[in-house]
Amino acid sequence: MIDWSAIDTVLLDMDGTLLDLHFDNFFWVTYLPRRYAEQHGLCPEESTRHLHRRMGELRGTLDWYCLDFWSRELSVDIRALKREVEHLIAERPHAIHFLRKLGEAGKPRVLITNAHPGALDLKLSLTGIGDHLDTIISSHQFNAPKESPAFWRQLHERTGFDPHRTLFIDDSEAILAAAESFGIRYLFCIRQPDSKQPPRPTSHYPAIHHFDEIFPGDTPGPGSGGEVTNDG
Repeated sequence: MIDWSAIDTVLLDMDGTLLDLHFDNFFWVTYLPRRYAEQHGLCPEESTRHLHRRMGELRGTLDWYCLDFWSRELSVDIRALKREVEHLIAERPHAIHFLRKLGEAGKPRVLITNAHPGALDLKLSLTGIGDHLDTIISSHQFNAPKESPAFWRQLHERTGFDPHRTLFIDDSEAILAAAESFGIRYLFCIRQPDSKQPPRPTSHYPAIHHFDEIFPGDTPGPGSGGEVTNDG
């Protein structure tokens, strides 16, 4: 488990970590291609293939996460389309309780997300996570995604965290690898970021199902299911 006395700062991802990734997966994989085809009079199947191919080309870049880029690229109002399905935005189990426990333990809670500020504002307005965070940073502020070393250099300059006394939780192994390369010592992955998809069978990093497995000061009892695993 986690030795909380060795941790001064907690870095937290948003989509797939504090929030259910189902909203984002549904929007980008299914809903946007459908609405794009409807607005432009295109074949839905061809529209979906085109968008998925284009997104694949940009994966891991800042443009991939940018609402303004996709609005220009597709000639659609991405913000308006997101609001059409905003009811799917939801917190992951125990997220708020975990944030409260971190606050009670005196651990600074820093949200670091690749979400565009427009998407970030929408999600903060519809969930309760914002009230339990000490710092909120979008990678768009640094003009570099979390996959990039440039993001971590700028984050360190901005916040002054000690990598050797920092915990980072994310659902992306590629981003966790970037954090590890920067020197962050404590890394945890989310096993089931999308509640509508099955849990990932393996992880290179220690993985948790829900935050109640790692509450500060708590020790899971026998049969609680609170077991951190590392299958990598």
